[in-house]
Amino acid sequence: MKEALSSHAFEYDLIVIGSGPGGFDAAMHAAASGLRTAIVEQGALGGVCVNWGCIPTKALLRSAEVIRLASESTQFGLTTGEVQVDPAQAVKRSRKVVLLSSKGVESSLKKQGVNIIRGHASFIDANTLQVTGDNNEPRTVTAAYTIIATGSRPREIPVMPADGKRIITSREALALKEAPESMIVAGGGAIGLEMAWYYNALGTKVTIVEMMERILPLEDADISHALEASLRKAGIDIYTGAAIASAEANSESVSVSVNQHDGTPLQLEGDCLLVAAGVTPNSEGLNIEELGIALDRGFITTDGHCRTGVPGIYAIGDVRGGMLLAHKASAEARLAVDTILEKEASPVDRTKIPRCVYAEPAVACVGMTEEEASSNGREIVIGRSPFSASGKASAYGVREGFVKLVFDRSSMVLLGAHLIGHGAVELIGELTLARNLEVTATQLSATIHAHPTLSETVQEAARDALGHG
Repeated sequence: MKEALSSHAFEYDLIVIGSGPGGFDAAMHAAASGLRTAIVEQGALGGVCVNWGCIPTKALLRSAEVIRLASESTQFGLTTGEVQVDPAQAVKRSRKVVLLSSKGVESSLKKQGVNIIRGHASFIDANTLQVTGDNNEPRTVTAAYTIIATGSRPREIPVMPADGKRIITSREALALKEAPESMIVAGGGAIGLEMAWYYNALGTKVTIVEMMERILPLEDADISHALEASLRKAGIDIYTGAAIASAEANSESVSVSVNQHDGTPLQLEGDCLLVAAGVTPNSEGLNIEELGIALDRGFITTDGHCRTGVPGIYAIGDVRGGMLLAHKASAEARLAVDTILEKEASPVDRTKIPRCVYAEPAVACVGMTEEEASSNGREIVIGRSPFSASGKASAYGVREGFVKLVFDRSSMVLLGAHLIGHGAVELIGELTLARNLEVTATQLSATIHAHPTLSETVQEAARDALGHG
């Protein structure tokens, strides 16, 4: 490997395909480590996360938060009059945030010495890529190593064919300049819930349809149930254990037929249907099958170090499968580059990756759920603490939610942490570190937390577990 990198048999030591969080971090880490690095991007720099995912979503959710605060301002001593909601301005602001982020990606790559190549890449052989730009004139580039970081896109559902107007994906939902009077959301995962909460804040009547028995079906049941109760309280209708059988759109509305788990049919009508039921990996058009790289339902098959079956070619992030999270892709980026550099590197542990939903109340989790730990034969101890007992939460006027910690009974090591409440996504860092370091309930409870802060609720949950251990 070192000989291949030190020689100039290839134009680059590493080419990264895709500039999302994973691709960006891979290119930056590689260049900082002395590798001659290029990144290929056919769209806007920053990938889906920066342009049509994480960043614009959070910008819109911030607008929703401000709208809610303005509507409740009198209790804080501020009279604002009638709140006028302007979705177009919220979208305009979110696109400004996107532009700043995308320019930041470009600036950072150039400053680090990464060559940016515009166009669509496909493999000619394991060390050669053909890149076709907007002018349709292909160029050939070579590298000792390649990292595929092409991400994913919203999954197309045959019974819900998106038309971009009445049946839409998250991309269109992020750009609507007028709030529809009613919206049906297909999918009770993070994307569907965040969009549902945003449009509910704008005044849209939102209905969620989730095929599984509860929203956030992979998270701790207590968290799912608490979030569902909160969303219902906010006026969002939720149907779980319900599968959409068909969706028919006309120029004014969309009609959705739903089969409920008890066999009872349900007919829903709305101004639009948001399809937020999973993603499809962007593995087509790379010509990787011709090289012998295996796919599983479209996701690229790799080993624990992100290596494909072809020496020198790696895959990271959504296109690799597993947790479809930006920060997971970034962790895999460093792992892949360190493996190329022959540095000691451990596979990414899924139980140490935080998972967040940025609604209100927010959800943040890391590690095993109570159900998962029990099904794995673990003897566990649960510690809980409600935010209603927090002086800071009361001062904020956000007393809803709780912290739930799962510990191994014999060692009292933290196995999982599950939070729902205002600011939960900002508290998960401490618990991710605790999970990573295998901190015990005793250590967590003995850690001095500033008063008054929301983080004291974490300490109280650890103390509660000790009382039951």
